[in-house]
Amino acid sequence: MCKRLFDIFFSVLGIIILTPFLVIIAIIILADSRGGIFYLQTRVGKNNRDFRLMKFRTMRPNSDKKGLLTVGGRDSRITRTGYYLRKYKLDELPQLINVLKGEMSFVGPRPEVRKYVELYNQEQKKVLTVKPGITDYASIEYINENELLAKSNNPEKEYIENIMPAKLKINLIYIEKAGLNTDLKIIIKTILKILFKRKQ
Repeated sequence: MCKRLFDIFFSVLGIIILTPFLVIIAIIILADSRGGIFYLQTRVGKNNRDFRLMKFRTMRPNSDKKGLLTVGGRDSRITRTGYYLRKYKLDELPQLINVLKGEMSFVGPRPEVRKYVELYNQEQKKVLTVKPGITDYASIEYINENELLAKSNNPEKEYIENIMPAKLKINLIYIEKAGLNTDLKIIIKTILKILFKRKQ
């Protein structure tokens, strides 16, 4: 209950404070390329239930038909504005609405698409027993995931065989130690990582 109250309070506060900034981002997105403001993607949440995750659109329309993974920071499908939104994780801000609706939490395992969840083993499926989050330890550890995939001759194989299992292992450790203090540490570390990460 404490975590849910935290999520409600700070998601509402964030939406209120950031609304002018979010409107500016929306206008820039529309001016930069054709397509809508938001990108909605079906992800798998708590108890293996699908929900619609919200992001600011950072790619050209129908880009997901060419693959679900983003490879490299300069993926040709990413718009000019989208590059900077992704770099500073600003594209994730609409997920405050997902948090307010109770589909996500501020901290928790990042929600995956169904295609990859179907590959989880029984142990890995334990991540589906908690609400997914906007950030987690795995997101911090693999903040440059796109660049790692860009170095592989087979990005999807690299993701499925190496990156995804490693992230799930970190998530399982988080679940065992989850608590408000842990979540606050993750939020602070995420902000610092985004602000001060070394340029690639």
